[in-house]
Amino acid sequence: MKTPSHPGRFLLLACAMVALLAAMWAGLLRLDLELPYLQPALSLSHGPLMVCGFLGTLISLERAVALNQWWAYVAPLITALGTLGLVVGVPGIFTPLLISLGSVAMVWNLGVIVRRQRALFTAVIALGGVAWLIGNTLWLFQVPVLSLVHWWAGFLVLTIVGERLELSRLISHSGRVTGLFIVSTVAFVGGLAWASLDRIRGLELAGVGLILLSAWLFRFDVARRTVHQHGLPRFIAISLLSGYVWLAVGGLYWVGAPVLNNPDLHFFHYDAMLHAIFLGFVFSMIFAHAPIIFPAVIGAPLVYRKAFYTHVFLLHLSVLLRIGSDLGGRFALNRWSGILNVTAIVVFLLNTAYSIALGRRTSAPSANGPGLG
Repeated sequence: MKTPSHPGRFLLLACAMVALLAAMWAGLLRLDLELPYLQPALSLSHGPLMVCGFLGTLISLERAVALNQWWAYVAPLITALGTLGLVVGVPGIFTPLLISLGSVAMVWNLGVIVRRQRALFTAVIALGGVAWLIGNTLWLFQVPVLSLVHWWAGFLVLTIVGERLELSRLISHSGRVTGLFIVSTVAFVGGLAWASLDRIRGLELAGVGLILLSAWLFRFDVARRTVHQHGLPRFIAISLLSGYVWLAVGGLYWVGAPVLNNPDLHFFHYDAMLHAIFLGFVFSMIFAHAPIIFPAVIGAPLVYRKAFYTHVFLLHLSVLLRIGSDLGGRFALNRWSGILNVTAIVVFLLNTAYSIALGRRTSAPSANGPGLG
């Protein structure tokens, strides 16, 4: 049955897309490409635009749609207003304050979800919201992004891992398997907290947690089964499993955090440590879940096409180039990886828009069903 669309959802989704485009532009500026600055502080807003503006608004909107209550939309609305402040370059604490308030509202929404459904996966997703709130609060109090970005990573990792755990309920896991998941999550969250006191040691522990979580997902996620199917379920599974590989790579870089004490290697290690997670892992998850999330948010069907593999291939090629350039200490190659990454995201947006247009034209569900990979 087709879900009715709501104009407010379109506006909030459009705001998230504006943040994504602005974040990509800011990323290219940070690579010293000769592009118009649009506003003076744009290049410095690359991380906040991507994590808080794009992903924060999108995830808040997804939770509001799930709750299906008018008050739940306060979270994405406040976050979207803060996002617009980032895009136009509003000075001072106004933008961090709005986004921090948006994360408070989202944690409230997540608390309601936990009360409605007391389960391990809702608790993990709620922990992700708390991690975002902590990172945003530190940002509000002008803590450097380098010293809080692990909390933003925790927001995305815990949110995604919690969602995958929810879908893995389709498989009956033993107590031992669930215990392994809990141990991995505790190691990761404990490392995040420790990193605020001892950055290097905390990142090392969090990195161990990331590696354990990636191994758990690769072994026990339902994608291990759906990858043998066809069409959309197979596409989603391939995107997920490849993303778990990048999560493990990111974990290895976090474990290697002592390298950050070496001024000659600091930039390249830090770049690889973040982009393996934010680019390789997170965008693999976005590409995998988009055929499910976009129809749910905008109330329109989406037609699966094999062309979806194009943006997945370009994404992984760009991350490989990025990590390779960091390993070799070649900043020039970072520029090409950045251009290729932007190309992958633009192709993804075009592919998705065209598939939604096809869905509207045919007014029929995806040929392969929901395909929860």
